[in-house]
Amino acid sequence: MLGAIAGDIIGSLYEGMHRNIRTTEFPLFRDRSHFTDDTVLTVAVADAILHGTPYYEKLKEYYGLYPGAGYGGAFKRWARSDSVEPYNSFGNGSAMRVSAAGFAFDSIEDVLSEAKKIAEVTHNHPEGIRGAQATAAAVFMARTGAGKEEIRQCVQGAFGYDLSESIDSLRTWYALDYNLLYISCQKSVPPAIIAFLDSEDFEDAIRKVVSIGGDTDTLACITGGIAEAFYGGVPRDIQDQVVARLDERLSLVLLEFTEKYIKRRG
Repeated sequence: MLGAIAGDIIGSLYEGMHRNIRTTEFPLFRDRSHFTDDTVLTVAVADAILHGTPYYEKLKEYYGLYPGAGYGGAFKRWARSDSVEPYNSFGNGSAMRVSAAGFAFDSIEDVLSEAKKIAEVTHNHPEGIRGAQATAAAVFMARTGAGKEEIRQCVQGAFGYDLSESIDSLRTWYALDYNLLYISCQKSVPPAIIAFLDSEDFEDAIRKVVSIGGDTDTLACITGGIAEAFYGGVPRDIQDQVVARLDERLSLVLLEFTEKYIKRRG
């Protein structure tokens, strides 16, 4: 989960057509690097898992605690309302908040079931559910010893995503015509997973996914969770920069989740 948060914070400065970059050579952190709604909702999901709270309750609670974190319009309207009904979204929000499921549950069946529950609170469109399940499955497989090719074949076979393109190829066209389609699961999850598959280590994965452009904080959040699981953690220097940018509430949930679901497995 720390990897997802790291990706969000690193990607926060490079989001959108006018701030996208097309190189892996960039500062990972600047003074203005900050957590966004991706971190807030990732932690909200982790909090719900830790304490057995319904997901809708935690998502609404955390929106109230961090109302200016950068949520999409549909989510804001839902979070401010009394409704607990989903709004049929296929946006990438379902995939960016789901990494905790891949760490917390001990079978692929449970991971997929929980990812569906996490998504369909708001993102009950089939594409929203598919994106969340593919991301959570990749995290689970990465942390339980699957190789990259096994992860690639599983995600392609089970979820129908094409993961054959390289990062170098994606960088030549991805989000050059940046529009709302690029915040969908179907446009976000495949390149985020490809960045992990093409990477050499955690930092390399984050640099590669940011370098393709688009919704960089969310793409890097998705990539970061998978990369953390596969590479066995997040480098200490990146950890320190991330924790320094979190408040006490977010830090405590992150610590509790890490102690219960990650460190205990060694």
